[in-house]
Formats: sequence, C-alpha cells, structure tokens
Amino acid sequence: MKTTFSGWRFLWKSYDIRRKLLITLGLLALYRLAANVPAPGVDAEALRVFTQSASAQGGFLGFLDLLSGGTVSNFSILAMGVYPYITAQIILQLLTPIIPALQRRMEDDPREGRKWMEKWTYYLAVPMAALSAIGQINIINSLATQPLINFGFSGSALLPSITVLLAMTAGTMFAIWLGELISEFGIRGQGLSLVIFAGIVSQIPSNIRIIMADEQNRWFLLAFTLVVIIATIFAIVFVQQGRRNVPVMYPGRRVGNRMSMPVKGTLPLMVNLAGMIPLIFASALLQFPAIIASYFQNSPTEWVKNLAVGTQSFFNPSGINSWGYWLIYFLFVVVFAFFYTDVLFAQQNYGENLKRVGAQIPGVNRGSATQKYLTKVQRRITLPGALFLGFVAIMPFLLQLLVPATAGSAGIFLVSSAGLLIVVGVVRDTFMNIDAELKMHGYQDSLLVR
Repeated sequence: MKTTFSGWRFLWKSYDIRRKLLITLGLLALYRLAANVPAPGVDAEALRVFTQSASAQGGFLGFLDLLSGGTVSNFSILAMGVYPYITAQIILQLLTPIIPALQRRMEDDPREGRKWMEKWTYYLAVPMAALSAIGQINIINSLATQPLINFGFSGSALLPSITVLLAMTAGTMFAIWLGELISEFGIRGQGLSLVIFAGIVSQIPSNIRIIMADEQNRWFLLAFTLVVIIATIFAIVFVQQGRRNVPVMYPGRRVGNRMSMPVKGTLPLMVNLAGMIPLIFASALLQFPAIIASYFQNSPTEWVKNLAVGTQSFFNPSGINSWGYWLIYFLFVVVFAFFYTDVLFAQQNYGENLKRVGAQIPGVNRGSATQKYLTKVQRRITLPGALFLGFVAIMPFLLQLLVPATAGSAGIFLVSSAGLLIVVGVVRDTFMNIDAELKMHGYQDSLLVR
C-alpha cells in the first residue's frame, strides 16, 4: 500500500528548520521596523504634503517606493534598501570579463575569486549608497512643494547634509547586514531576496485600500486585478521554468577490467538566465537623467532650466502620454537581458568544463567549439525570455491603454508588474530551499508503507 503525504506537515517538528524560520521572520520584522525610522532633519509637515501629492506616485520614484516598501516617500533611513549592493554586484560582474586581471583571478581560483568579489562588492556598495542618497534627496526636493530637508554642501546646510547622508548610507548597510544574517542563520542563500520581498509585500494592504477607495470602479478593479495577477503569475512561472535540454554524452567509467558504456545526459539551459536583474538595471540607469537634471532645475539660463524640467518630466512619467519613456524602458530591459545573460554564460564556461570531464555534445567538437555552440543556443532561447521581461516591465502602461479605468491605480497588481516578478521568483526559490531542508532532515514527500 502506497501512502503519499506532504513533507511540509513536518515543517514545525524539525528543530533546525523551525529555528531558521523564526530567525528569518524576526530579522524581517526588525527590517520593517527600521524602515519606518525617518532620516534626520526631515520636515514632517512637508513630508506629509509630499506623500499626499500626485507627483510622488509617478515614474521611477513610484517604482522605487514600491520596491522599497514605501521607504522612499517616507524618507526613511532605509530609502535605498539593498539596491546599492545589487548595483555594485552588477557592476563588478560586468567588469570581470572586460578587465583581464579580474577574469584571470576568477578563473585561476574560483573560490578565492568569489571571496574577493564579495569583499569589493561591500566596499563599492558604500559610495553607491551615498550617491543614490544624493540623487533621491535632490529628486524628492524637486518634486515636493517645499524642500523636505535643507540639503547642500555649503553654509548652514553642510552639517545636516552630511548627517542625512551618513544615516541613509548606514541604513543601507544595516539592511545588507540583516540580509546576510538571514542567509547565514535563517533560510540559506535567500537573505537579500527576502529583504526585497518584505518591502514589496508590505505595500499590499495600502494598495488594496487604493482600489477599494474608488467607489465607482472598486469591484471592477478588484476583479480585474485578480484576473491579471493570476494570469501574470502563470506566465512568470511558465517562463521561469523554461529550459532547453541540450544532449550531452558523458564518458563511461572503468569498473575493474570492464569499461561501462557512455552515458546520455542533458545540459539544461534556462530561457531566462538573467532573472529580474535587467529590470533593476534598466530602471537604475533610467534614473540618472532625472538625477542630473535635478542639479540644473534652478539654473539662471532659461533654456538649461527648461531642458532640466523637460528631462525630469520625461523620466518621471505618469499617464498614457509617456509612451517614449516606456519604449526606452522596454528596449533597455531587452538589451540588458541579452547582455547580462552573455556575461553570466561566459563566466560558467561550459565548453572547458565539459571538456575537463570528457563529455561532448554529439556532432560538436570539444572546448571552444562547444562553448560557441552553446552560446548560440543560449542567445536563441534568451529572445523570448528577454521579450517577456520587457513586456512585464511596461505592463502597467499597456493596461492603462487597454483599460483606462486602471490609470492612476497604484495597486492594480497589488504590488507592481516588476514587483510581482520578484515576489513569484523569491517565493519559488524559498519553497525549493525549504523543501531541500526537509529532505535533508529525512522528511520525504512520500513513503512506501507495507
């Protein structure tokens, strides 16, 4: 008699797993508590007016605010979240194949190379956090009816400016530290992802209130939201699970005086190897024009001032007339998906790894020819994954065109289209890690009972 049961019913019985879950939940609660601590020197009344204004809800600022769990519009010390660390990580990964010394370091000793990469990612995250803080303060001050903080590097504003930069940079490093603690003592390898996840899902209650506040369309928006979310989750899971299995022949093994036959295997290549990194990278790049323009918005030269105002308006879009921004966003996501996939795939170096173990793809020579063939296959299957990421990125704009009633509804996805992609990916990876922990502790999905 075969009895099937879920190993998840034993989730709370294992002391180690229960301890890891409690540590993870406790650290995430601490992160959300710190996310409500405002940066020093903020004008509370100006902040209240700003958060109620429509300008605070549009464009990239609204995107960042959603992903950070409302910490940007609240001017929290955690306004940047862990994104400076992710940006630093991306920069170093992109520089590795470009700088020969870095590439040799990673190839000669991968373990030491990873340690070196982690160390310098932390170092680079500090100036990235400071620069991000300067940009966010300038943009928020330019959008607010009155400055939220006396910011500048001269006169009486120097000390408050240094104080708020130190506080916001320290807040980012504190969030990174919490993520590392989760990875070490909680759910393994999911620390930073869960920190981002906590910020995104914390916005769900407020977005439900936004939907229900529309008395005329509340039930239509609620039903439409559920349909869109279910369809989007299905599409995300379908694409994320997509694989191209390349046939590989592994050499036989010698057992005593006999040689076993070659073994047929497959090498799975992911349709979306880059994950949601292209979305973050494209969004981060598109904020720089608005940051630079914020320095010239009060220029005495009329044409410079008009150009700065126009640039900020273009890169901080809201409404159905901002198709130019969304088109650039779509193209950037697609291009970065291909570029980042190429970088990651080159670092994995399947050609040399297969050659080292004596494996071969039928009909393809070993070594560089194998790597060239696999790169061609990977680029071909990346196309649908890149187009899907671009479609997810601009989905809010497309929905506004198709269903005008959704215009201005920040909660149409309860998070955002990009946020939903992150949430689904983090939940999927977390469930896989917990399932692996259960199996490692002897709780299998099924037992054969006689």
